[in-house]
Amino acid sequence: MSTQRFPLPDVGEGLTEAEIVEWKVAVGDTVTVNQVVVEIETAKSLVELPSPWAGTVTGLLAEEGTTVDVGTPILEIGDGSAASPGSTAPEAPAQAAPAEPAAAAAGESSGSVLVGYGTADAGAGGRRRRRRGGASTAAATPPAPAGPPEVRQPAATPPVSETPAARSGSSLDRAMVSVPAASSPADAPTSTRARVLAKPPVRKLARDLGVDLASVRPTGPGGIVTREDVTAHAAAAAPRPLATSYGEDRPWTASDGLSADGRTTRVPVRSVRKRTAEAMVASAFTAPHVTVFRTVDVTRTMKLVERLKRDRDFADVRVTPLLIAAKAALLALQRHPEVNASWDEAAQEIVYQHYVNLGIAAATPRGLVVPNVKDAHRLELLGLAQALGELTATARAGRTSPADMADGTFTITNVGVFGIDTGTPILNPGESGILAVGAIRQQPWVHKGKVKPRWVTQLALSFDHRLVDGELGARFLSDVARVLEDPAQGLVWG
Repeated sequence: MSTQRFPLPDVGEGLTEAEIVEWKVAVGDTVTVNQVVVEIETAKSLVELPSPWAGTVTGLLAEEGTTVDVGTPILEIGDGSAASPGSTAPEAPAQAAPAEPAAAAAGESSGSVLVGYGTADAGAGGRRRRRRGGASTAAATPPAPAGPPEVRQPAATPPVSETPAARSGSSLDRAMVSVPAASSPADAPTSTRARVLAKPPVRKLARDLGVDLASVRPTGPGGIVTREDVTAHAAAAAPRPLATSYGEDRPWTASDGLSADGRTTRVPVRSVRKRTAEAMVASAFTAPHVTVFRTVDVTRTMKLVERLKRDRDFADVRVTPLLIAAKAALLALQRHPEVNASWDEAAQEIVYQHYVNLGIAAATPRGLVVPNVKDAHRLELLGLAQALGELTATARAGRTSPADMADGTFTITNVGVFGIDTGTPILNPGESGILAVGAIRQQPWVHKGKVKPRWVTQLALSFDHRLVDGELGARFLSDVARVLEDPAQGLVWG
C-alpha cells in the first residue's frame, strides 16, 4: 500500500514545536480531506489540524503528550489523494519514507496542501476514538494467540488451607490457587506457581486487601509471601492517591509524576507553562521594570456600568468596569503615544507603534494567556465591549490562536477579579507598559469635604524604564485615573 506522511506544520509565526494533545483518529480509520485528525497545543493555544489527504490511517507517528518539532511526520495515510485539485503528492513506501526536513512544515516538499484549519467535516463525528496511551504503529501487531487454559484446582477438592489438617497442624498455608499458565518464560517466576506459601494471617490480609496471592512476588525465606509483600503489592496495584483534594483535571495531579507517598507530584515543564516561564524570565531580566500606583474613586464609573447594562444597545454584551478601564487606557495612549512603543535591541532603535493592539491577560485552565484586540484604538465603546467578550470567551475555551497573541502593544491585567487590591505586573515581552486594575471596594472616602462610602480601586502601571521615564509613566497613569474618576472626561479627549 502506498502511503503519505503528514509533517507537523507551522501553524503560527516562527513555531518550532508543538505538543500532541489528542488524536481524533485511530489506525484503520478512513479519513476525508479537511477532516480533523489531531489536536495540538502550541504557543498557549489549542489548534485542530485537518488531514490534507483522503485515505486510511496506517500510522500515528507521535504519542499523545509528546512534543514534536515542526516538520516531523506525525501521521501516515495510505492510498491518499491530494487535497487541492490538480496537485499530486509524491508517494513513498511506508518502510522507506525518510523524515521530511523542517522546510516541509507546510507540506511544500511533499506536495501536501493544508486546507480549512480548525474546520471538521460533517462525517467527523462518527469516527472511532482511540484509547489514550501510546501512539499506534503503522503496521498493526497481530493479536497474540490464545494462551493455554488456566490451571485450576478441581471444584470437588477443597483448598488445602480449608482442610482440617491444614487448619490445625500447619504453620504455613499451602493453598492451591487458580493461576493462568505462563505464556512466556518471562512470566514464569510469578504466574506459573501453582502453590503459594503464606501464613494464615498473611492470607487473611490478602483477602482483606483484595490481593491475589498468586500475583505477589515473595521475598521471605523459601519463597514465603510476607505481610510486607502483600502490602507493597496492594499499594502498587491500587490507584495512587492524589497529592491534594483538587480534581483530577489539574495537570499537576497526574499520577505519572506522583511520588510513592502521594506527597509530591512532578510534571514536565511544557506547553503553556513553558512558554509563560520563558516569556516572563526574558521580560524580567531584559526590561528594567518600574511600577507606579494610584488609588482612584471610581464611583462614577460604577454608575456608568449600571447605566450601560440597562442600555438596549449593550444588551448582548458583558459590561464590566474593565471595559471602562480599557477605554481609559486607550484614551491615555492617545494622549501619550510614547508609551505605545517597543525596544529593538538588535537594531538599537525605539519603535513607536501607530496602532494599539490591546492585550488582556486571561487566566485559563491551561494557564495564563494574553490575547489582544487588534487595532483597539479604532473601536467605539460598544465595539470594544464585543471584542473583549469574544477574546476572553475564546481564551477560556483554550481556542486562542497564535495570531491572536502576536504583535501586542499594551496590556491590561484585571487582578481585581481575584479580590486582589493591586500588584506589580511583569511586562508582556516586547511591550513597554502593563496596567493592573485592582478590586473595587466600597471604602470611606473624602468627597466634597465629607467622608462618604465610595467605590475605590487601586491602579498599578509597570513600564520599561528604557522607553518610559518616570514623569511620562506618572502622567499616563494619572490620565487613566481621571477617566475612571469621571468618564465624561473621555468626551473631552476623545
